[in-house]
Amino acid sequence: MKRIAILTSGGDAPGMNAAVRAVTRKAIHEGMEVYGINYGYAGLVAGDIRKLDVPDVGDIIQRGGTCLYSARYPEFATEEGQLKGIEQLKKFGIEGLVVIGGDGSYHGALALTKRGFPAVGVPGTIDNDIPATDFTIGFDTAINTVLDAIDRIRDTATSHVRTFIIEVMGRDAGDIALWAGVAGGADDIIIPEHEFDMKQVANKIRQGRDRGKKHCLIILAEGVMSGHDFADQLAEHGDFHARVSVLGHIVRGGSPTARDRVLASKFGGYAVDLLKEGKGGLCVGILNNELVASDIVETLETKKHHPDLSLYDLNHQISF
Repeated sequence: MKRIAILTSGGDAPGMNAAVRAVTRKAIHEGMEVYGINYGYAGLVAGDIRKLDVPDVGDIIQRGGTCLYSARYPEFATEEGQLKGIEQLKKFGIEGLVVIGGDGSYHGALALTKRGFPAVGVPGTIDNDIPATDFTIGFDTAINTVLDAIDRIRDTATSHVRTFIIEVMGRDAGDIALWAGVAGGADDIIIPEHEFDMKQVANKIRQGRDRGKKHCLIILAEGVMSGHDFADQLAEHGDFHARVSVLGHIVRGGSPTARDRVLASKFGGYAVDLLKEGKGGLCVGILNNELVASDIVETLETKKHHPDLSLYDLNHQISF
């Protein structure tokens, strides 16, 4: 391939810019032309496409968000939307596409693959919920952002002898809550992938108070319920002086960590290698610290992400 394009889609994630930079500069290094597509699949269909050169991706590796912007575009799920997108790619002479994003973005790449257009998916989402990879771009930054909040909230929780429910992003996946909860010494972690008993949560808080513990921190994935609903249900089992902190979109922003910058650079470079070899219909990932390329159709249609529930069990054993 001599001409490829990049788009970012879905929710932004710290490290997306590092991936855009890596794809662009690796492709130029390999003698290829690179085009950036603004606003994801919406921009693809609209033809909002521009050539990228080395200076265009300078000074972005440290920036959060995405310099190519992002937009929701459910119309790309239709045949009409997909054919319009392919028409635009052909109009610009683009032979392959790198799609950086999460599950919805991957389904767009899958649709292009099924229509014979080479696309490579790069996992970029703070939720870490993409199959065929241990980690996604943005996850490490997100859990460190949550961890910083946990450490700060612990100070005021201790000062006022309160229970704090910290609601974090993760609609269908509990990885952010799980990893940040273990790292932050949470008393309880509530995630969609594991059942919980509110009575047991309440008893654990009482036991801690009986030992003289001055605070209680509960990390709640938003996909289970809202923090305020959780607090209301907890109040049915006693007065625990509970307060709720909803971290929300703050978890998505900020400068990416070194780990996310390196991971994004590896993924971006590897995606270019695959397209240079004429390969498409793949998604890149990292398994056991090794870069891998998986069939995107098989990955999305037969595989599912599962969090490391051994962390859940470990936290239960050490959080008393």
